[in-house]
Amino acid sequence: MSRPKGTLHMLCGKIAAGKSTLSEKLGKAENTVVISEDRWIAQLYPSEIKGLGDYFGRSERLRGTLAPHVVDLLRVGVSVVLDFHANTVRTRRWMRDLFEQAEAPHQLHFLDVPDEVCLARTHARRAAGEHAISAAEFAHVTSFFVAPSPSEGFNVIRYGDSP
Repeated sequence: MSRPKGTLHMLCGKIAAGKSTLSEKLGKAENTVVISEDRWIAQLYPSEIKGLGDYFGRSERLRGTLAPHVVDLLRVGVSVVLDFHANTVRTRRWMRDLFEQAEAPHQLHFLDVPDEVCLARTHARRAAGEHAISAAEFAHVTSFFVAPSPSEGFNVIRYGDSP
């Protein structure tokens, strides 16, 4: 008798759209684990992140390391909330490979939040003393953002301003 596969939950949204907040909510479901890119990178590379290029380089390395683990979790029935950005077609292809290898169901949570809201949240983070990127960095990163397309074939759940 085969046991049911876990579901891979992926998060798509601009910086400060609410991806980590939603991942925490999703992670409260039974038999679910959250894997947070930011948390892993902060722990593994605390003094190596000087800018966005460093972050993205370490992120690529982390993906390669975690991929087999995520597939194994899904195969044994543990749902995974992958708190990594699914903001480009390339990243979503990597995530697709995970749930396809595991032959597991998936959900792509798309936080469709306007730039103005995301920027206001970023400014609030900075004012609260949290690490936050600048408006110029936000604009740079956002220039790479590609909303999910129906042609990609994901099971998309769309959220507005708040998850």
